[in-house]
Amino acid sequence: MRTIINNANIFDGSGSDLVSGSVAIEDKRIVQISDAAIPAQEGDIVIDAKGKTLMPGMVEAHAHLTWPTSVEKFVPGMFLPPEELALTAARNARILLDHGFTSAYSAGALSKTLEISLNEHLVTGGLPGPRLIPSSVEREPPNDSDLDPGHVELHSRGPEGVKEFVKDCADIGAKAIKFLISGESALKPGASLELLYTEEELMAAGEQAKESNVWLTGHAHACDAVKFGIKAGFRILYHCTYADDEAIDMLVAKKDEMFVAPTIGIIQATLDANPPPHMDMTHMKEDAAIVLSKLKALVPKLKAKGVRILPGGDYGFPFNPNGRNARDLELWVEHFGYTPAETLHAATQLGGQLMGMGDELGLVKEGYLADLLLIDGDPTKDVTIMQNKQNIAMIMQEGRLYKTPARDS
Repeated sequence: MRTIINNANIFDGSGSDLVSGSVAIEDKRIVQISDAAIPAQEGDIVIDAKGKTLMPGMVEAHAHLTWPTSVEKFVPGMFLPPEELALTAARNARILLDHGFTSAYSAGALSKTLEISLNEHLVTGGLPGPRLIPSSVEREPPNDSDLDPGHVELHSRGPEGVKEFVKDCADIGAKAIKFLISGESALKPGASLELLYTEEELMAAGEQAKESNVWLTGHAHACDAVKFGIKAGFRILYHCTYADDEAIDMLVAKKDEMFVAPTIGIIQATLDANPPPHMDMTHMKEDAAIVLSKLKALVPKLKAKGVRILPGGDYGFPFNPNGRNARDLELWVEHFGYTPAETLHAATQLGGQLMGMGDELGLVKEGYLADLLLIDGDPTKDVTIMQNKQNIAMIMQEGRLYKTPARDS
């Protein structure tokens, strides 16, 4: 049995212009793309797209499913009892899928094993949510903020201690392991320029990651943090705020092996936030203004040199909730000079590459997995329509209809 989607305007994920056409899906994959209507056979499910935009599912490159706040549930801080945190993470996974994110790469969790357990339910279909690259805990930077992302299990220092940490995370089922290579000035003034690991420790982490067949993910504001992450073979580096020309050249040299995600969402949300009287965000807002200025200069340089840059804005904080993730696309247009189609390309085709599935995910292409969205409107002209889940008429994941288009009465 096939699912046929006729009369669509197709954005294939490559950044090319929309084309009119039809798509047939069978056994999880796209089996036919035609510029005319595809005739149905007995038992086929036929969907008339009625000119809506058919596009690949999006990939969240900086997912925090255990960060508690979402568009459906406000949590004033970052702490929940373990049972409630588990249920909240499952809810956040469903919320991301509701908003068109059919895949997610974790940027760290508040629990050592929660995302790994959650992923088992996602893989078996027990819970709705994105295809997930699960992570274990991320190490906490020293800070005194109410927005502290959580205390985690400590690990030994030195090259051997770091290797043991990577191996332990891999052994329990983590696929990505997050290191805060530098601190975070939003949580502790000046910390973004402080290194939390030595080059020797990170090189050891890279060696163990290869041996354990896992990926390393790096929070890296400081220039040397970026350089150390590149040398150690990290798959993706977040922020890269203070990268100098040498660091940019190093990123360009590794552009076929790694990714950069500037996490603009949390920066804009910080600038926009109206905190309650008991919470002083003055230094956070001052730092966010600096980071925004730096990223507006950095990202166009990296883009021009072919570095693969991904959206993903650190969603899940009280003022930047899970479910608002597609706002990054608008911010890329506003601050980085991207066209809507370029941002969608980053969120789809490049996202598929981040997931390690670039040959089967992120494009509307024959043979690719049928992770598909049907959008009411043209997001290549106005990418802000992706922020309203009501504009997503259909969500398909590996050929299964999660959200079916409404029938005309």
